Amino acid sequence: MNSPAVPPIECRQHHASLTVRDVPATVEFYTTRLGFTLGFTWGEEPRFAGVLLDQVQIFLEQGEPCPGGSPVYFMVGDADELHGFHRAGGVEVLVEPDDREYGIRDYTVRDPDGNRLTFGHPIFTLGPPVEIERVEVHVRLEKRLAALLHDLAAHKRMSLTGCLEEILLHTCEPLGDGVASPHTTRDLAYIQELKAKHGIDYDSHASYRFVER
Repeated sequence: MNSPAVPPIECRQHHASLTVRDVPATVEFYTTRLGFTLGFTWGEEPRFAGVLLDQVQIFLEQGEPCPGGSPVYFMVGDADELHGFHRAGGVEVLVEPDDREYGIRDYTVRDPDGNRLTFGHPIFTLGPPVEIERVEVHVRLEKRLAALLHDLAAHKRMSLTGCLEEILLHTCEPLGDGVASPHTTRDLAYIQELKAKHGIDYDSHASYRFVER
């Protein structure tokens, strides 16, 4: 018997679901101790809820948790920074942060119902060295944009050269109808702060209209 053809499938989201003993108490733990925000609760005495870590939502459902808990993995911008927040809040850390052989730096905590939550970020320095030769390039930048670039490189713990190379490599990488971004959501939020700090009041296409004094 021939297997049926797979129909066209559209899927843009998925939500992990954890079974917990007390939904309101777990929502409180996730929002105050883990850094999640409340998405929704359902029912006058909530037995179902959604909590968000940035744009990723997980469901919390009233019931008897699985023996040993369930695992959920989150990719974040800076696992070490989040680990510091969790440590300071008294969250139980099962596995300390470390660089893993699978190319991610991560750590694992446990919630009150025994669920194991792992938070990690990619390690871009893994892999064979790429031998290069750098050349001097005379570059003139708009003054405020140059100030933003210096601050952004410091924020990302990169040299100015490394930051420029990262941006250039990403602009050469197609992604859907655009290009890949070298910046995390957190980076982009910080860039908005830098734009306000340095008084950058023009849009991303303004370079076509730049006229030097």
